[in-house]
Amino acid sequence: MLRFGLCCIFRNEPIRFRQTTARELLTLSGKERLEKLSTISLENANSLVMALTAVHRFGIGAFRVSSQFLPRYTHPEVGYTLDSLPDFAGIVASLEKVNELRKEWDIRLSFHPDQFVLLSSPSAEVTRKSIAELDYQAMLAEMIGADVINIHAGGVYGDKKTALNRLLENFRSLPERVQSRLTLENDDVSYTVKDLLPICGELKTPMVYDVHHHRCNPDGMSIAEASLGCVESWQLAKRGEPYFHLSSPKNGWLDGNPRPHAEMIDMADFPQEWLKIKATVDIEAKAKELAVVAVMKSL
Repeated sequence: MLRFGLCCIFRNEPIRFRQTTARELLTLSGKERLEKLSTISLENANSLVMALTAVHRFGIGAFRVSSQFLPRYTHPEVGYTLDSLPDFAGIVASLEKVNELRKEWDIRLSFHPDQFVLLSSPSAEVTRKSIAELDYQAMLAEMIGADVINIHAGGVYGDKKTALNRLLENFRSLPERVQSRLTLENDDVSYTVKDLLPICGELKTPMVYDVHHHRCNPDGMSIAEASLGCVESWQLAKRGEPYFHLSSPKNGWLDGNPRPHAEMIDMADFPQEWLKIKATVDIEAKAKELAVVAVMKSL
């Protein structure tokens, strides 16, 4: 009943996604900059086709696409539009191929924006940039058929209730193509499952349940209760299959900081409650496809 997901990159497969920095791009002329960005974006689009082929071969049912797929797309100084790239037609053709393969092989695609994307920030500029970044990822999601853009609630900023009210207000100002894909995930420091479930209910948006974060940042709810709350949030939003995240602590649960992720999954960390739920489980382990395959074989 479970499908398992790989996050962004591979450990052993010869598939790479390129990036670049704004600093490097600013050393180039406008024409050179677009040529470089175009080359990287085309290579990334072709790599995404290869990524879906690989995950299908492994029997992996979901893939998380890197937020920097089109590098520095929304940057205030070096940002650009997709149709301004010389390889625009080739990029679009590869992304259309991705969507075709996704449908044919039933591979679920998602995005998980970087931590600077914050809808609860008191800064209007941070909010503006965050919305621009979310809309860029929604544009890509439309092209490849991704149904989830998952974010954390952000910081507390000294007053959790006020921060969550900002999140509610900013969510409602998002473009429809973002709202229809957005999910909220509990984190390991600030926002628990118990904090987010009422917000998700009010917005009718699903919650992504990260069990590792829940263990690091407990709220009195059991794993069974949190899992059920997650499932119900997806049902209320009518968004299909719920999403869970699984990882194991690099240093174990007893020694030091349990937040960093381990290379592989300790199957003692796998919630038995999930075995009766039809859901997608992203495996957030450093060994990437090796860890995903190992979990599937263990089960």
